Amino acid sequence: MFKKQKHLFRMSQKFDTIIIGTGLGALSTACLLAKQGQKNLILEQNYLAGGCTSSYWRKGFVFESGATTLVGLEKNMPLGYVLNEIGITINARKLETPMKIHLKNGEILTRHQNLEEWILEAERVFGKKNQREFWNFCYRVSCFVWQTSLKQRFFPPKKINDFLQCVKNATFSQFNYAIYAFYSTEWLLKKYDLLENELFVAFVNEQLIITAQNYLKEVNILFGATALCYTNFPNYYVDGGLINVINPMLNYLEKNNTEIHLREEVKTIVYQKEKKLYQIITNKNEYESKSIVSGIPLNNTLKIYANTSKKLQKKILNSTQLSSAFQMGIGFECLDKQKFSCIHYQIHLENPLPFLNTKSIFISLSHADDDTRTDQKNQMVASISTHWHNPEKILVEDKSILEKFVLDILIKKGFFEEKDIIYYHSSGQKSWEKWTGRMYGFVGGYPQYKNIKPWQMVESRLDNHKAYICGDTTYPGQGIPGTVLSGIIAFEKMRADGSI
Repeated sequence: MFKKQKHLFRMSQKFDTIIIGTGLGALSTACLLAKQGQKNLILEQNYLAGGCTSSYWRKGFVFESGATTLVGLEKNMPLGYVLNEIGITINARKLETPMKIHLKNGEILTRHQNLEEWILEAERVFGKKNQREFWNFCYRVSCFVWQTSLKQRFFPPKKINDFLQCVKNATFSQFNYAIYAFYSTEWLLKKYDLLENELFVAFVNEQLIITAQNYLKEVNILFGATALCYTNFPNYYVDGGLINVINPMLNYLEKNNTEIHLREEVKTIVYQKEKKLYQIITNKNEYESKSIVSGIPLNNTLKIYANTSKKLQKKILNSTQLSSAFQMGIGFECLDKQKFSCIHYQIHLENPLPFLNTKSIFISLSHADDDTRTDQKNQMVASISTHWHNPEKILVEDKSILEKFVLDILIKKGFFEEKDIIYYHSSGQKSWEKWTGRMYGFVGGYPQYKNIKPWQMVESRLDNHKAYICGDTTYPGQGIPGTVLSGIIAFEKMRADGSI
């Protein structure tokens, strides 16, 4: 399956659409295109598909390559919609407890999915003052965002038809909530008189950084409320790692007239005006297609395809505005797996992480009942990550210092003892750049910034012909639900443009 291609340069092969990358945004567009009966080609520079949503085997353990949380398998959510469209069911475990958080004051906060249980927990830890009012409002906003997301598939609008479709699908509530795109999450905390609650502010900031890639001063309320409430929607775990979300999609594509070439990197894209075709040159071959879809970041896309507007060039974010990640994978012995009633944790740090100055780390464990990620039944896997801001400029002199810092914290918090550690490895900015090909090794997508309103974000069209983009640098591009939604939007605009 998905054999490595051994191509020699020869006459260009022609396809209806060529998709660059195998992240969930690209695969979502590819699957919807395949359903239309097109002849498509997917080009992936790595030896494994999935991009930042994949898994790999090392030293007897299966580690996640990036994302570890899965939200949105319901039919009214982006990933659930795509899977339902192509007739795929993912065998996933629903998590009873989405997350626990170790706060700096020693409290352990449980993020219950049930809203009432969560509000009571928030009141217990942060005090009763306005917690109920705050969280009821945030939950209403997040429900609105997800109810609207699949209805507004032409957002942000660029062409007249986009505007017409947006107006056609508009509701009173959309106009009512749209105003909150102009206000920051910081403003919302101030409105509910919670800005002086230091423990709560720290909690909100560290939750936003793992969901919206930024802090409350920059994240608008529409995205902020949605990010803060993602644990109030069903969260899932997939046995064997998130590669088992990717593989069923790849199987579907191969059965539906789509070629998948691994270890084939796109070097240049040229629009041939006379032929009205795109020429794609890789490290192995040349191809032609009627349309293209880039599933790689905007920074990388515009480096290989210059036929785009200056307006789009101005939307590129640089290293000072982006983050890579420091990540550790740990395999350890655990004789009592059932002690982990929760598999996702965030730990607020007493002292910032050396070199990176980050204030929290995120931990995901393999599920207690999943024996497919280890060689032995009495073993578990832990994936740890934290943000690496400005990855081009911030350098880490000695990675072993970070490793020891993280291991000491996990031992102190009782995840395991030092003697239980069987194997561990870590990765940083350079590893991410090599693994994903992403400029600066940045991950997590474009952060939210208050000066960039939702309708000003990167839209699906790369040019005035038939080139498109999806993934976590396009709207809304936050987490798996947002990335998949970007793929759906790209497909809908292709269909409206006559590119299918």
